[in-house]
Amino acid sequence: MFNSTHLSLSKRGGIWGFCILLLYTSPLSCFANFSQAKELIYKIKEGLPRGTFIGAIGVDLNLDFTVEPPFIFNLPQKKVSDQYVNLNNTTGELYTSATEIDRETLCPDNTGGRGCLLSLDVFILPQQYFQLIKVKIYIEDVNDNRPKFPVDEICMSIPENTLINARYAVEHSAVDPDLGPHGVQTYWLVNDFGMFTLDVEENEGGELTPFLIVTEALDRETQAEYITDIIAEDGGTPPLLGAATLKIVITDVNDNCPRFTESQINVTVHGNTTKGAHLARLHAFDPDLGANAQISYAYSERVPRETRSLFHLDRVTGVIKLAGKIDTGTNTFYKLTVLANGPGCIPAVATVSVNIIKVVTGPPAVMPRYIAPEKDGVVTIRESEPAFSPIAFFTVKNIDTNLKVDCHLEGTGPFRLVPYQLFKNEYLLETTEPLDYEKTQEYELIVVAKNHKELVIKTFLKVQVMDENDNAPMFQQSLVHLTLEENNSPNTFLTQLQASDPDSEGRGEVIYLLGGDAPGIFVVDRVTGVLTVTTSLDREEKETYRFIVRAVDQGIPRRESIATVVLTVEDRNDNSPRFINKDFTFFVPENFPGYGEIGVLSVTDADAGENGWVALSILNGSDIFMIDTGRGALRAKTPLDREQQGTYQLWIEAIDGGEPALSSVTMVTVLLLDVNDNPPIVLFPQSNQSYMLVLPNTVPGTSITEVYAVDKDTGMNAVIAYSIIKRKGGEPGSFAIDPETGNITLKRELSNRGLYSLLVKVSDHGQPEPLYSTVMVNFFVNETVSNESYIQSLLTRGADIEVEERPWYVGQMKEGPERYELFPCQPVLIALSVTCLGLFFSVVTLTSYICCKRFKKQRKKRSEVEVPLKMKNDSTQVVNKRLRQISNI
Repeated sequence: MFNSTHLSLSKRGGIWGFCILLLYTSPLSCFANFSQAKELIYKIKEGLPRGTFIGAIGVDLNLDFTVEPPFIFNLPQKKVSDQYVNLNNTTGELYTSATEIDRETLCPDNTGGRGCLLSLDVFILPQQYFQLIKVKIYIEDVNDNRPKFPVDEICMSIPENTLINARYAVEHSAVDPDLGPHGVQTYWLVNDFGMFTLDVEENEGGELTPFLIVTEALDRETQAEYITDIIAEDGGTPPLLGAATLKIVITDVNDNCPRFTESQINVTVHGNTTKGAHLARLHAFDPDLGANAQISYAYSERVPRETRSLFHLDRVTGVIKLAGKIDTGTNTFYKLTVLANGPGCIPAVATVSVNIIKVVTGPPAVMPRYIAPEKDGVVTIRESEPAFSPIAFFTVKNIDTNLKVDCHLEGTGPFRLVPYQLFKNEYLLETTEPLDYEKTQEYELIVVAKNHKELVIKTFLKVQVMDENDNAPMFQQSLVHLTLEENNSPNTFLTQLQASDPDSEGRGEVIYLLGGDAPGIFVVDRVTGVLTVTTSLDREEKETYRFIVRAVDQGIPRRESIATVVLTVEDRNDNSPRFINKDFTFFVPENFPGYGEIGVLSVTDADAGENGWVALSILNGSDIFMIDTGRGALRAKTPLDREQQGTYQLWIEAIDGGEPALSSVTMVTVLLLDVNDNPPIVLFPQSNQSYMLVLPNTVPGTSITEVYAVDKDTGMNAVIAYSIIKRKGGEPGSFAIDPETGNITLKRELSNRGLYSLLVKVSDHGQPEPLYSTVMVNFFVNETVSNESYIQSLLTRGADIEVEERPWYVGQMKEGPERYELFPCQPVLIALSVTCLGLFFSVVTLTSYICCKRFKKQRKKRSEVEVPLKMKNDSTQVVNKRLRQISNI
């Protein structure tokens, strides 16, 4: 195997490397026939850019590229090819693809130093050249990963009595996915404090483990912990580093013993000192921690049992109190030896010397008895106690029976010392008004007793006021008005709420909370009171937000106050005018009067003020139409004629008054509804003087001609019906006309030669009154036209003949010769009504009913007929066609 970076195998001079051609079937031959499987091996580094040359398969196989047909190289593994490599199908050259090859991703389990291999199968085609080439691409590692510790902070505990050069393994060693020299090579400390160093050991698997070595003696009482950074460094060039915080905690051992702050204490006591009096307090300390620092006090065995009983020693606090009555006649001096014991230590020794002063006629003695809690002469009282709350009793002793003693109180504050009821020499110390911790936390009082010899005894008393949660937090503003322009960015700062609480400790610590009515989009910092809105606000969705913010202290019970926040969202021109419909369609009857209201375009703008003011304008057709700017009413300046134009499409723009202005456009379609204002126009025959030649031997049932008419109106207004309303010549029923098509058919043989005339009525179905036209259809029955002037004279005389007009619909719905020979109802009814109105009233009524019913039935059938609208140009063409057909006949 040869490295591809050491030899250039193509004219490209790229970074593809050596290849080795291994033959599975004939290892000793470099070039066998193409049917044998071969193997090519290349090496590349990971992370190469797209298009980097890997190797040329055809060149490495010494293929002859002049052969015909040419070689074709194919990769059957399309997924691998698409993801990592591209193969030139003509030259067999391999290149890196768009995806950079990451060795750690491609071979995630390759941690033992084995090569990362990408295997490809390449087919050489066509069939006569077929070979299977095994291509193996070894991916070489580059230093592209930093060492990384599994945790950000590594904590180690080391006893303070650890020996120098003791080693402690740093269990959380760094990991580097790179291989060999690119992996972790060493560790070092940013700061060793002159107390530590690092050593690195390698196990059988090649993993490095850092060890912390203690280089100097440790003392927890001097420094309890050391914090530095541990650095992992790999072997790349340049090296990459990884860091983690190393926290070294020095654990305590019992290497210190108790010591007294004072080893010799002198105490002077009067012989009349009362039982329970505080004489002295011993204090010893041990710098160790926890159980190693526990101290207990005890008398030495050299102190007599009687002395121990007279002077009580508290084992925990070291306080010595008088436990009995002193006998001044027996002893005037006591020596107390006190031991301070610690675990595993030699006791520390202190000596208390008690001198007893024998009282002959001494000052008065004051014996306090405390009602409020007391410790070491300090009385505590809650600030919630009412006025005249008792604090202590003071009893004055050691006075002659007949002598007066003055007992009074010195000091400032709401206190007084008064005789207690009728008891002699009993005094009560009490408050005169409620105490307030927020004003004064501590008072120093002196109870002074003086006898007649001006001998004075003073008892010092300290009164501490205990704070209670008697103050609720107070906002600087109970109503906070805020404004914010809409479309703000998320997490926008609104304001910082501030509330204060004069109480102490946790009772005065204030946290801020939102009330239950606050929307979820608002957030207040519990500690700082900073109020923010997490999302963008839309004034059109909601203009005003009103909610409560609570300020709560940490006392028991908790107290709180509230502030109301009113946030007004200011408008921005962020909404275009909106029409209520995407487009509008208005139906208007033609001939609608000018300036009449066609329709109203409703438009809205969600913005406020000038941003929401909307003006309308017509973008096209303003010469015909106009629109009210404010109301949106669309009007036509002149009456509109459907026959000239039936549909108008207008573009209406709505623009608001914002800056910059926003607009929208809608399309308005105005459809003109037809009005029956045009009678049918007869296109054929072209005049009442025209005629047609009909042969006498024309067979009944033959279509002779047709009447053709058009109507400019639409719908039912343009549906045309044809009827024969009078005739001249021929027998009744000789001709019939199709009411829908106007086709005239011969129904009987023509026995007489000469001129026949039919007056045809052409009527539409318009409402409320149908419009109609008439035309004279003339037939000249003869074999030939020999004397045309004679025919014209007949036509002229025929025009002067007056024939009563019959309704167009009578007889048109029934087939056969009697279809228009129906009994004329209306004239008969009139005649009968005049001549025999009374006699035939019932007969006339019945006859009218029958005729009217038949009329309605025929008209209903006629209304179902639809005649398509024929335009003028089409009609002219049809007429011309008809004329040509007639001329051919």
